[in-house]
Amino acid sequence: MPPGKSNILPPPPFFDPKTADQLRAINYQEIAEAAITYRKQHGIKPAATDRIKIGSMGIDYEMTFDRFELPVGGATEDGEKFARFVYGNLWRLTKLIYTLDTHQTIQIFHPIFWIDAAGKHPAPGATMISVDDVKSGRWQVNPAVAPALGMNYAQLQRYALHYVNELSRGGKYALTIWPYHGMLGGVGHALMPIVEEAAFFHSIARISQVEFQIKGGHPLTENYSVLAPEVMTGPSSEMIAQRNAKFLELLLKLDVLVIGGEAKSHCVAWTINDLLTQIQAQDPTLAKKVYLLEDCTSPVVIPGIIDFTPQANEAFERFAAAGMHVVKSTDPMETWPDIRI
Repeated sequence: MPPGKSNILPPPPFFDPKTADQLRAINYQEIAEAAITYRKQHGIKPAATDRIKIGSMGIDYEMTFDRFELPVGGATEDGEKFARFVYGNLWRLTKLIYTLDTHQTIQIFHPIFWIDAAGKHPAPGATMISVDDVKSGRWQVNPAVAPALGMNYAQLQRYALHYVNELSRGGKYALTIWPYHGMLGGVGHALMPIVEEAAFFHSIARISQVEFQIKGGHPLTENYSVLAPEVMTGPSSEMIAQRNAKFLELLLKLDVLVIGGEAKSHCVAWTINDLLTQIQAQDPTLAKKVYLLEDCTSPVVIPGIIDFTPQANEAFERFAAAGMHVVKSTDPMETWPDIRI
């Protein structure tokens, strides 16, 4: 039989917190065998039999944010805690969901896209491009990237001004030039192994397919949120991207949704914000079924340049005021407010 409601399952024997920040191969067969043994030992049933459907979404727990191209302070600990949460509540979690920030070289938020009057690219991580920067010519589109995107230079420059205007008009962060990160096919794109192990283990133990969502590949818009890009229309109101309506539908069908990930100030906050917007449009009481793991997420902090901690905290306060719950992964789920288990 599954453990009692007050019990949290122990992690499997192979779980090793010391490897949390290591890029390493996963021994899938070994973990599969361990998961089958674990399932029998703890009387765990297939996820398809769950009466209450509980989803757990890990946003961008990737090596790029752990210790590679764009490290977020606290990401290693966040990933380890999220993995512990998955193991501890394995018998309750119906479905695991992971988003993957996924980029290529020529994108509007990468240095190659922009140049100054001297032909130099902006410094990644230290440059935010405003409307005035584009209007004044302080930063302009690199003419060499236009052909690579199938556009002429005038088109692309017009779009760039439109883009920063839309960010400003929508109350979003100014365009940040990030280091090349989460590159498709690169090691930074991979899930943190300690997180991937937990995902694979759950998939075998509960016979439940992991849901992976790719985001961030459009060259002309940032995509912090997995539910919608930062900008969806071009200068002539033409659609360049759209909301992830099918995925939103999947999330809203769950009875409980638990969220952690990186970074709290950006991809986590923007995803939750988009989710809340849709919830409020449909039924504001649905916010009560969303739980935010405050100990499994950290904001972007670039020492000496910018600290997004206040923005991250303000966002979480706003989410809580709207009815979502801010909880800790280490607290038994049955103690969470308004929980359905």
